Amino acid sequence: MTDRFDIAVRAEASLGEGPTWDAMSSTLLWVDILAPEVHRWNPSTGVDERTTAPQHVGAAKPRAGGGLVLNLRDGIAIVDSAGQHRWLSYWARDGVRGNDAAVDAAGRLWAGTMRYDEGEGGGWLALVEPDGKATVVLDKVTISNGIGWSPDSTLMYYVDTPTGLVDVLDYDVATGSVSGRRRFVDVDGSPDGLCVDADGCVWVALWGAGQVRRYTPDGKLDRTITVPASNTTACCFGGDRLTDLYITTARAGLSDAELAREPMSGSVFVVPDAGAGLPSTVYAG
Repeated sequence: MTDRFDIAVRAEASLGEGPTWDAMSSTLLWVDILAPEVHRWNPSTGVDERTTAPQHVGAAKPRAGGGLVLNLRDGIAIVDSAGQHRWLSYWARDGVRGNDAAVDAAGRLWAGTMRYDEGEGGGWLALVEPDGKATVVLDKVTISNGIGWSPDSTLMYYVDTPTGLVDVLDYDVATGSVSGRRRFVDVDGSPDGLCVDADGCVWVALWGAGQVRRYTPDGKLDRTITVPASNTTACCFGGDRLTDLYITTARAGLSDAELAREPMSGSVFVVPDAGAGLPSTVYAG
């Protein structure tokens, strides 16, 4: 079976990333890390609003208090409903920027970093509490990417891209503690962002492959979705019934010849009725 896909947002994002369905506004949040821009696409109107971020922005997530929380180059910032920015956690380090992030069921932000030169072990994964307290949970990470949780929040999935693996850790949602990190699946490629569906299946975007792959809870590959953009970066479920799979892509890293063959690179794709998603959670800070 070939999955039908549409173009949700026709764009030329240098590094499109971090799709998140904002149920409060029925819109799709996503970022172009290097632009740096935060996008909000409204499927009802077809309008994709762009807001310039103060720094390179790895992720933007809805916030319970209104506005957004951003994983920026130098740390975590809050953008209130009036558009005013303030630092929540500042950890600037030369040559390092924020990358993917996710919010757990308790409203905590998990934010990853990486070096611009992708130097080995130059990044980390931090847990940011609603009060802004930040703790490094995993250090010596190279390219911190996909983060997600099983439907019952007892497992956390995590990607450090150069390993070629999706790892799984035992998760205590009451405390935010993790333990027992181990391999969930070897994707035989470069895993990027991920999401988890209502059946506990893990959907992983593969940079350089133009694919999103679904793995069952026991780690078996049972579905592959292909889009005409090699650098697939992340995915999430959205729409009124949380059944549509949104996929972000990037133009970065492609030659002029490759871009000519893949003119839709940098766009956001959508696969209608791809599965059953989980409701997104908002940052409690």
